[in-house]
Amino acid sequence: MNMKTLKEDAQSTGNLLLEIGALLMSSGASTHRTRVTLERIARGLGYGIELLITQRALMLTIIEKDQQHFFSRMKRISPHGVNFRMVSGISHLSWNVMEENWTVVQIWEEVKRLKSLPHYPRLVVLGLVGLAGSAFCNIFGGGFVEMTVAFIATVAGLFIRQEALRVKFNPYLCIFFAAFTASFIAGLAEHFKLGAEPDKAFATSVLFLVPGVPLINSVTDLMDGNIQNGMVRAMNGLLISFSIAMGLFSVKMILNF
Repeated sequence: MNMKTLKEDAQSTGNLLLEIGALLMSSGASTHRTRVTLERIARGLGYGIELLITQRALMLTIIEKDQQHFFSRMKRISPHGVNFRMVSGISHLSWNVMEENWTVVQIWEEVKRLKSLPHYPRLVVLGLVGLAGSAFCNIFGGGFVEMTVAFIATVAGLFIRQEALRVKFNPYLCIFFAAFTASFIAGLAEHFKLGAEPDKAFATSVLFLVPGVPLINSVTDLMDGNIQNGMVRAMNGLLISFSIAMGLFSVKMILNF
């Protein structure tokens, strides 16, 4: 294989690895998991890599077996969300590369398939998240009325967040709008004394916004020695928590209870 072909293969592999790394980070994977997965895929394809992972960008260098440098590039990471189907799919893909000797073409096809998988219908998401909110209310001791209020508040808050994201508001403002909407609906129930313990619905109406994945990833990153990413993710979780708190505080001030 001549030098030109080697460079072209390395560039194709590098672009593939950058795409996979960006998908993992934007789907909620930890820094350690992203690094291990990319190294596994590169090793299965016969390359060594040097990798720098930050919260918003990936920098990758591919080194061939004879230590010649063939590829070096940086890729920006899209805003983070949570997509465990993507994370588990890429993890399964990486083991196929090692165990079944997948080619770059096969990997690209699988990545395209994973990216094309449809999301759950919006009404299903709204309904199930609403049920989760009412279930939390029941766990905290709320009755049927409080659970109904929590369901309505959660669905309304999530709907507002989805719409705010759709029109490209600042992500933290989206959280604030959602928290304000959900807590305002639940706060009205408490203001007019609907149910035996309306405060249960108010307390649980914003639990769907709790930043569990960013905070968990921040702890795992810090424990794995990825201090910068861990601190960034921790700060992101704290800002989300602050936005939720400001939404609750605003409703408390308006309804005066």
